[in-house]
Amino acid sequence: MLNTFIGDVGHLSVIVAFVASLVAAYAYYQAARGRALGEAEPTWLRLARGAFFVHGVAVIAIIASLFGIIYGHRYEYYYAWSHSSNHLPVYYMISCFWEGQEGSFLLWIFWHVLLGGLIIRFNRQWEAPVMAVFAGVQLFLTSMILGVVVLNVKIGSSPFILLRDFLTDAPVFRLNPNFVPTDGTGLNPLLQNYWMVIHPPTLFLGFALTLVPFAFAIAGLWKNELTKWVKPAITWSLVGGAVLGVGIMMGAYWAYETLNFGGYWNWDPVENAVYIPWLVLVASLHALVLWQRRRIGLRTAFVLVISTFLLILYATFLTRSGVLGNASVHSFTDLGLSGQLIIYLGAFVVLATALLVVKWKSIPISEKELTAYNPELWVFVGATVLCLGAFQVLVTTSIPVYNAFLGFIGIKSNLALPADQIAHYTKFQLWMGVAVALVSGIAQLMWWQRNDKETVTNTFTVPGILTLLGAALVILLVRYFGLKMTPAYIVLLTAGLFGVLANLSMLLVLIRRRVSLSGGAVSHIGIALMLLGVLASAGYSNIVSQNVSGLVYSKDFPEDINRDNVLLWRNESAPMKDYDVTYTGQYLDVPGVPGYVNKDLLFLGINDEFRALARGDIKRGDRVYYKAGDTLEIRPEDTYYRVEYKNRKSGEAFTLYPRAQVNEEMGGLLASPDIKPFWNHDIYSHISTVPDPSKEKEWSEVKEHTLSVGDTIYLNDYFAVLRAIEPAQKSATAGLGLAAGDVAIQGDIIVHGEKRQYHVHPIFVVRSNLVGRVPDEVTDLGLRVTFNNVDPATKKFTFGVSTTQKDYIILKAVEKPFINLLWSGTLLMALGFGIAVVQRRREDRRPSAPNKPAAVRKRPVQVA
Repeated sequence: MLNTFIGDVGHLSVIVAFVASLVAAYAYYQAARGRALGEAEPTWLRLARGAFFVHGVAVIAIIASLFGIIYGHRYEYYYAWSHSSNHLPVYYMISCFWEGQEGSFLLWIFWHVLLGGLIIRFNRQWEAPVMAVFAGVQLFLTSMILGVVVLNVKIGSSPFILLRDFLTDAPVFRLNPNFVPTDGTGLNPLLQNYWMVIHPPTLFLGFALTLVPFAFAIAGLWKNELTKWVKPAITWSLVGGAVLGVGIMMGAYWAYETLNFGGYWNWDPVENAVYIPWLVLVASLHALVLWQRRRIGLRTAFVLVISTFLLILYATFLTRSGVLGNASVHSFTDLGLSGQLIIYLGAFVVLATALLVVKWKSIPISEKELTAYNPELWVFVGATVLCLGAFQVLVTTSIPVYNAFLGFIGIKSNLALPADQIAHYTKFQLWMGVAVALVSGIAQLMWWQRNDKETVTNTFTVPGILTLLGAALVILLVRYFGLKMTPAYIVLLTAGLFGVLANLSMLLVLIRRRVSLSGGAVSHIGIALMLLGVLASAGYSNIVSQNVSGLVYSKDFPEDINRDNVLLWRNESAPMKDYDVTYTGQYLDVPGVPGYVNKDLLFLGINDEFRALARGDIKRGDRVYYKAGDTLEIRPEDTYYRVEYKNRKSGEAFTLYPRAQVNEEMGGLLASPDIKPFWNHDIYSHISTVPDPSKEKEWSEVKEHTLSVGDTIYLNDYFAVLRAIEPAQKSATAGLGLAAGDVAIQGDIIVHGEKRQYHVHPIFVVRSNLVGRVPDEVTDLGLRVTFNNVDPATKKFTFGVSTTQKDYIILKAVEKPFINLLWSGTLLMALGFGIAVVQRRREDRRPSAPNKPAAVRKRPVQVA
C-alpha cells in the first residue's frame, strides 16, 4: 500500500535542516561580526547554537526516515526501489543508504553535524567565526538534497521522491497511480561487500574533517588572528590526514579483494579525485608544523589548507556532475546538480581567495635564510613534492572537465585520457615516491639536532651505509632468482630503504634520549614501506596459472585467457607451478551457516529463487544447521567455486572460494578473487570464465536403459549399477505438493567415476493419477538420469540417460610478492598519525612556556 507519510516527514526535515543552517550561518556571522576573537555577541550566539541544534536534529530525522524507507522495503520511493531489494541483509541495507548521491550527501552532512558539535564543545573561543563557515557549508550541502522547484529552477535532488513521480512515463503508473513494486532492483553486486559498510563512512568523515582546518583558516583571516588558528588546525589536520588516508587505503584493499584486475589501484579518475586533496592535506600539515615550530611558511600553510578543502569540493563536482561519463566506474550519474555544484565550488573559491588576497600582506613571514643545513628547507621541499605530485594527477584527471568547458563555449576538443592510465601516472608518481622517501629521511635526521657539515656527515653515515648494503643485497637476490632490476626500480628500492632506515634510526635516537616517539617518523616509515610494497607486488607480480597444456581453450577467447589461465575440469587436478589445483564444485552463501554450502546439497527448483530445500543434513562439526527437507534462505546472485591447492613439495594444502556472477546488464562475468596470504606473498586467484548458468545446457539425445535391481550399464567412460528402488526422500519431494494417495519412488544408482562414486536418485512420481519425473544430475561427469517408467509385472525399470559437457572453470592465479609491506605500511602510517594526535593533545594541555631557539629545540615534532 502506498505510504507517503514517512516521505513527507523526511522531506519536511530536509526543509527544516536547510532553513536552520541558514539561520545558524547568519546568526553566527552576526555574533562574530565586529568583535574580537572569543567575544561573540551573546544573543546572536544563543540563536546560532539553537539553530544549529535544530539543524542537527532535523538531519537525524532525515536519516531515520530514509533508512526506515529502505529497511521497510517501501518501494513506492525511488531511492529504496533503485538501491535495495527484499533479500538484502541489514548491513547491506545500511550500504544502500549511501550508495546513491543523496544518501552520500546526507552522510557527509551528518559528519559535519558531529564535528560542529565538537567545535562548539571544545573550541569555544573560535566558535562564532568557525561555525559561521561550518553552517554556510551545511547550507550548501543541504541544498543538494532539498528537492524543490523555485521559479522553474530545481534545487537539489530529494531522496524522498516517489517512484511514480520519477518514472512519470512508465505505463504502469498511468493504469494505477498507486502501484507499488513488490521488489527493488537491488544493490550493485560489486558493492555487496563488508567494505561498502565501512569504507564510505570513513572516506566521508575524512572529507568532513578537511572543513575544520579550512574553517579555522578562514576565521583567522576574518578576525585578523593570523597565527593563533594554526594550533587548533594542526590537531584537526592530523586527524583528517589519518582518516582520509586510511579511507583511501580501505578502498585500495577493497579493490584488491573484490575486483579482478589483480591490483589495488587503477588510477581511476574518482580514485584520483580523493588522492589529490589527501596529498595537499599532508603537505599543508607539514607547512603548519613549520610555522608552529620554526616560524616559517605561514603563507604556504594558508594556501595549502584552503586548497585542500577546495579540492574536496572539486572532487565532489568531478564525481557527481556526470562530467566523467564513462571515464570512471565509480562516478555517479548526473542528477541535474552540476549547476549547484559549480555555484558551491565557486562561492568558496571566491570567498577564500578574496580573504587571502586582502590579508596577504598582513600574514607574517620569516626573514630566516634557509640553507641545505636547515631541516626546514627539506620539510618545505617535501611539501612541494607532494603538491607537484597532486598537480600532475589533477591536470590529467581533469581532461573531461576541459572538454566539457570547451564544448560549453562552442569549441570542439579532442583531448582524451591516456590509453594506458596506469603507465602514464606511474611514470610521474614513481619519482614523487622516490623524492618523498628521500626527503622524509633527510628532514627527520636533521630536525633533532644542530646541523653543520660534521654532524650531518655523522648522522647520515650509518643509515646511508645500511641503505646501500641493503639495496645491494636485494638486487643480488633479485638477480639470483632470474628477475630483472631496472634502473628506476633500483632508485625506488634505495629511496624506500633509506626512508625506512633513516626514520628508524631517528626513532632509536629519541628512545635513547628518553624523548617521546615522533609520530612523523613512524608515519614516514609506513609510507616508505608502502612504496617498497608497491615496488615488490606490482613490479614482480608473477602469473602462476600459465597454460602449459599446449591447447587453445577457445578461439573465441582473448589471447591472455588462453595463455595465462588454467582449465580445471571438476574434480580433476591440474598442475600449476608448485601446486596441484582441483576445482571441486559450486557453493552458495546460506545466511546463518558458517562458510559456504555445497550446491549439490541444495534443491533449487522451488518457486522462490532465494529459497532452497536441503537435500541432506547441512552441518558444521557436530552442529546440524538444517536437516534434510528443511527450507532455507540462500543468496543465489553469487556462486563460489571451491578450488583446492596442494603444494607438491611440502604437501601443504589450502582451499579458496573465488566467486563469480554472470550479469549481462553489467557486462557479463563479474568475478571477485579469493586470496591466500603468506608472510612473503599472496596467491591471488580469480575466475576468468565459467559456463553461463543462464543458458540451458545442451544435452545429448536421451538413451533409454531397462534394468532390474543389480544390473550394470555403461555410460560413456563410466559404468553404473542400479542398487535399489526405494521411496523417494522427503527432501527431494518437498516441493512437489504430494497428497495422501500419491506415490513417489526413486532409483538409487551408483555411478563409478574415475576417482569416486556418485549416488544418483532420479524420482518417479504419480500424483492425482498423473505421472511426473524429477531427473538427477551428476555435474562432475555431465550426466543426467531420468526415471522414465516402471513395469510391476516384470520388475523392470526404465531410465533415460543423456550427457552434456562436464562442469569446468578457467582460473587465473597471480603471485603478489611482499604485498604485506603495503598493508603493514598503511597501518604504520595510521599509527604515526595517531601518535601525533595524542602527543599534540598533551602539548595543548600544558601551560605555555617561552619558546626556545628553533635550532636547539628538542620537543617531538609531529610531521605526518
